[in-house]
Amino acid sequence: MMTRRTLFRSTLAAVCMLASVGVASVSDLEELVSDARSAVADFTSDPAMDWFRDNVKNAKGVLVIPRLLKGGFIFGGSGGSGVLLARDPQTGAWSYPAFYTLGSVTAGAQIGGEAAQVMLMVMTQRGLDSMMATSVKLGADIEAAAGPVGVGTKAATADVLAFSRTKGLFGGATVEGAWIGEREGWNEEYYGRPVRPVEILLDHKVSNPQADPLRAALAKVSASVATRQELEPAAAAAGLALPMSRAHSTGKR
Repeated sequence: MMTRRTLFRSTLAAVCMLASVGVASVSDLEELVSDARSAVADFTSDPAMDWFRDNVKNAKGVLVIPRLLKGGFIFGGSGGSGVLLARDPQTGAWSYPAFYTLGSVTAGAQIGGEAAQVMLMVMTQRGLDSMMATSVKLGADIEAAAGPVGVGTKAATADVLAFSRTKGLFGGATVEGAWIGEREGWNEEYYGRPVRPVEILLDHKVSNPQADPLRAALAKVSASVATRQELEPAAAAAGLALPMSRAHSTGKR
């Protein structure tokens, strides 16, 4: 009879295997980058994602997983691939993307497979530096916590904050114990030469204009929030109210 520990190890091995295999073409990677841009748009227009939207400008980096797949096991494994972008602390500009895979094993009954969009906001320099390694374990190498969702919620103090959106029953990303690993081959395929994450994210040694819409989407969020926060004090002093953004004016509270 398979023990609980054996089942856990088997599931973990399966997730790790899925994360380590798979050859992606340039068109596959371009599609992933485009999906990441769509995920950013979905998050920033979601009324429940106020905190995420208002604090993108403060993040050291953002890892976008357009589709995190939840396994249909009693001990369900989840995993997905995405891209990490880093924010320049001097200019506020967003880097070109580096490819990563997120894999985890979560305890608890999971019925059926669920697909979620996941954002990991890297809030500290320690968190961003850890992402430069071949792999990093959340909750062990760096601290991770669920990001605040909804009005009036406060963020936990952590290196990485996790946010998720889904239409299914899997309503939140359980990232404690998850592994994040770089996709070295995918980075080489996308940029046309061998390149390390640090060279993409911090040294800015490569570029691919196909990712410019994704970078612009993050820049737009950062700029719009900064502009609004700069205008609000002056408007309040003049007795005026700024018009609500689309994300704030739609949806139920």
